[in-house]
Amino acid sequence: YYGCGLCLPQYPLEGAKILDLGSGAGRDVYIASQLVGPKGKVVGVDMTDEQLEVANKHLDYHSEKFGYSNVEFQKGYLENLADLDLEPGSFDVIISNCVINLCADKEAVLKECLNLLKPGGELYFSDVYANRRVPQKLRDDKVMWGECLSGALYWNDFENLARKVGFTDPRLVEDAPITIRNADVEQAVSESGNEGLEFYSATYRLWKLDLEPYCEDYGQAVIYKGNMERCPSGWLLDKHHYFEAGKIHPVCGNTYKMLHETRVKEYFDFIGTWDKHYGIFEGCGSSIPYDSPDGASGKGASTGGCC
Repeated sequence: YYGCGLCLPQYPLEGAKILDLGSGAGRDVYIASQLVGPKGKVVGVDMTDEQLEVANKHLDYHSEKFGYSNVEFQKGYLENLADLDLEPGSFDVIISNCVINLCADKEAVLKECLNLLKPGGELYFSDVYANRRVPQKLRDDKVMWGECLSGALYWNDFENLARKVGFTDPRLVEDAPITIRNADVEQAVSESGNEGLEFYSATYRLWKLDLEPYCEDYGQAVIYKGNMERCPSGWLLDKHHYFEAGKIHPVCGNTYKMLHETRVKEYFDFIGTWDKHYGIFEGCGSSIPYDSPDGASGKGASTGGCC
């Protein structure tokens, strides 16, 4: 198994329509199939015939085990999703597990995702990022491509790219440093004079919502009801927002919308209106968002800002 980890949003998905980009042999697709149930649907897209052959070989097995059939696989390139039989504005969630970094035209991938999502839907995916721009010499290194490192975007380039295509407020959910244990990769990085180059596995959620470019304060707050299955004590929106059940949490306007205009609305009570603006939400910053190897981790580990 390869990837950055199982990548599915942590809220009830019954009846949802999910698209898995780079679905491989179908593992994540079949897990999602159980979560969306008979009224939902999961579509996997991959470019590799051998992987699709394995995925399709198990369709009947899973249909028999689950008691319903809600999965299909399509062959295609992630930069050209418009060429496939996929209805624009029809998906609740798009997932991907350490694949987009391998795409040459990442902007095209993000544009296609935005087009395919329903309003209020999200691209929820894990991938590899770097603390600085990977130099061309390393981007051309075949070993580093095989390790899914050469295609890693500098984190700030990725977030700016997401904003450019229309995902106005990208939210980091979790991250972890990647320790390089391949001697050839270590040598290539060292000999190129880039010993300070670091890589991270990170999960982001990008909402298709009408959001502001910065976190603005409208005096709003939310209360998590604690009524999500498997999340009775609290629920994590992103690295800066863990909502403890029953507690009043002040939020910026963007966070308010991420909860009020999406599938999680029924799990929150909402306080406030849009009538008065109080300025920027205190603490918004732009430093590297990832934890260092010695940094804090866990629910709401980051401090000092809304996003």
